[in-house]
Parts: sequence; structure tokens; C-alpha cells
Amino acid sequence: MARIDDYIHAKKIAGEILASQPFEILAATSGFEIAAPSVFKILFLDRVYQLTYPAFDFKDDADPNKLIPLQEQVLILHYMQGNMRPETGKWIAYREIPGASFYFSAFVKRAIDPLKKVFGNNVAGLLKSAEKLNGSRIDAGDAGFEFKLFPKVSLRLILWAGDEEFPPEANILFEENVGSILSPEDAAWLAGMIVYRLIALSYR
Repeated sequence: MARIDDYIHAKKIAGEILASQPFEILAATSGFEIAAPSVFKILFLDRVYQLTYPAFDFKDDADPNKLIPLQEQVLILHYMQGNMRPETGKWIAYREIPGASFYFSAFVKRAIDPLKKVFGNNVAGLLKSAEKLNGSRIDAGDAGFEFKLFPKVSLRLILWAGDEEFPPEANILFEENVGSILSPEDAAWLAGMIVYRLIALSYR
């Protein structure tokens, strides 16, 4: 597991790389809104962040004193570095992302297992939470949703409820362009982040 120092270092490196590019180019390629001169507005899950350029400091739009997880900061900066291929409408499993095999067990542990454990016998809880995150219903499983997590990155979450005969099952699919935008490790982190945010929202 990465240490806090690893995230600090990763953020520093990503910020230095991004600072070498003009603000306007980063805004155009990432798809993030411009909140003010040299400030990006970033909608991530159920939160809104402001990101300054070229320092790449994050602030929560609703509460400037609120701490923003370093993992989220690094993930957003890594997204901004991605090769922004357009979405194709084709969905792939995590294993189909180039280089993802090495991180598959981490992906299952971070995303698939918690999804099944918490919502496998509580489909209503998933429906409620997904609506709070503006998920779009899809015709798949007992509950299926599509989420636009970044302007150019989408994923689908599918759940089959458990019963007396079969345990619950779940799957998370990615738009096939994800491999050019995020690393396999970042894609696994992204899937885990949305699952844990859904879990948190189910208790509210």
C-alpha cells in the first residue's frame, strides 16, 4: 500500500509536468470548467473542487478548510496528464485494460468485494446512493448505473442481488478509452473511490 509520502511525491511530480503546459490547453484537453483565471472547477463524485494553476492547490468549493484526500488529488492530476482519446461507446472489463492483470486482485479488493458485501442484499441502498451521485440507470443486472466520473472517463457498475441459492455478484466496466487516460492502478483506485462513496451515501 502506498504511503502518504508516496502520494505527496506523486502530486509534486504530476504538478511539475502539468505546469509546463498552458492553462488553456489543459482546460481544453481535460474538459474541466474554468472557474476563474488560472482556476479549474472540478466536479468529482458528489463534490466540487477548485484547482489553481500552476501551483495545483485544491480547495473544496463548499468548505475551503475541508481536507481533500491526497489519493483524489493525485488521481485528478493523473487524469489531466492522460492521452484524451474520445469515448467509443464500447465497454470493457478491468482485465482488458492494458497492463491491468498485475493490479486485478487490488481492483477486486478495493471495488468489487465491497460492492457485493454492502449492496449484495441491499439493492435499494445502491439505488438511493447512485441517484445521489447522478448515476444514469442502465438495463443490466438487478441494478446497473453509468457514471461520468471525469469529462472523458465513464464507468458502469452492475449488481446482481444474492438470494438463498446464489451469492451476490457484481461487475464494473470501463469505457474502452480509459487505458489511454489512466494507468491500471489509477483505474482501480477510481473504481474503489466511487464504490466507497456510494457506501458512505447509503448510511445518510
